Amino acid sequence: MIHQYKLNGCNIVLDVFSGSVHLVDDVAYDMIAMYEDHEPEEIVRAMMEKYGGREDVNEAELRECIDDIRSLRDAGKLFAEDEYAGLAFDFKKRVNEVKALCLHVAHTCNLNCSYCFASQGKYHGERALMSFEVGRRALDFLVENSGHRRNLEVDFFGGEPLMNWQVVKDLVAYARSIEEEKGKHFRFTLTTNGVLVDDEVIDFANREMSNVVMSIDGRPEVHDRFRVDLAGHGSYEKIVPKFLEFARRRGERDYYVRGTYTHYNTDFTNDLFHLADLGFTKLSMEPVVCSPDDPCALTKEDLPVLLEQYEILAKEMLKRRREGRPFTFYHYMIDLTGGPCIYKRISGCGSGTEYMSVTPWGDLYPCHQFVGDEKYLMGNIWDGVTNTAVRDEFKLCNAYARPECEGCWAKLYCSGGCAANAYHASGSIRGVYEYGCELFRKRMECAIMLEVLSHEDN
Repeated sequence: MIHQYKLNGCNIVLDVFSGSVHLVDDVAYDMIAMYEDHEPEEIVRAMMEKYGGREDVNEAELRECIDDIRSLRDAGKLFAEDEYAGLAFDFKKRVNEVKALCLHVAHTCNLNCSYCFASQGKYHGERALMSFEVGRRALDFLVENSGHRRNLEVDFFGGEPLMNWQVVKDLVAYARSIEEEKGKHFRFTLTTNGVLVDDEVIDFANREMSNVVMSIDGRPEVHDRFRVDLAGHGSYEKIVPKFLEFARRRGERDYYVRGTYTHYNTDFTNDLFHLADLGFTKLSMEPVVCSPDDPCALTKEDLPVLLEQYEILAKEMLKRRREGRPFTFYHYMIDLTGGPCIYKRISGCGSGTEYMSVTPWGDLYPCHQFVGDEKYLMGNIWDGVTNTAVRDEFKLCNAYARPECEGCWAKLYCSGGCAANAYHASGSIRGVYEYGCELFRKRMECAIMLEVLSHEDN
């Protein structure tokens, strides 16, 4: 399978199953498109009819191009066969080790964002804080179920985890105290809205957290539309100076400034550019997750606008990179020379198998977007996974589990897509969220274009 597209003056040919990417001229682009279904003579004739007026196009050159296409095919870099379909379900069935937990240390929040999928941090339940004892047992559960894996990942999540900051610090200290004995290394991530960030949080996080996610939606008027405190006051002026200092002192360590765009700011690139102009260099912007009847929800009419926005973003990133003031965008980070192994490209994030969320009470769910949905309660950190039917369902959730994905060129980049988005859109974790698929495919086209041109620039 190949995917061909034109973007920003580039003619790009992606060979889906080999991962090879080819930047070609107009003639080669059209010849590749005809190659599988036409004889060489037909291709030459068609190209002469279309391009014969050009001085650099003649029959000899065209036949040489056909030979080059054939050589790439024989080398497995064009029209490669799908060697992975028969392995997809075996890959998933072999996974029995947990490598990451999302600890919901606070089912409460000091902001009142109306679009919050977590119902202002309560996850449609009661407000609660995780105790140190529950958190410690969660870390022990992770160690006990991680097999031979050395590197383990723990996300401190909410709600707002800084509302339970002492427990976060105590859990980090406990994890560090058992690393050598257990032969493990913990990588921590903190996600925060910034309201409670202070010098102590910055210093501790920059010492102990492998990554920090800072929630800002962009321009002041956009951010303050939804990200308000319990009295209805916007939080932009309070958090931005703190996050700028956080990022400055963090230096080269990983962080992301992460925003959410909704129906009210489909021109979200202006929010990203605003954040970049403030000095943030590692950015992310996600589409809102909410009910279709919510006023924030993205509409069918928004889709063409959003697709164009991703192209605008890619072109501006290229421009700024060439000017020496680059920034990264999470969804455009792609490695064409290495990247994830085929197991990860088939199976995705590992939710429900390698990755789980833990509530303040110690319950286990496949990921944070399923918390509170009792159908997806998997067990708890004391008894382990007792609802094995849910785990088995997630084991079989991969890029080859969805019939709708069969002909999609992007399936080995999205791994079949987000199970939670599929569930909320279709009622099944093996369904598809077609709106999200459209956005993802556009992001991948832009990401590949940027990566191709980065090699050209170098």
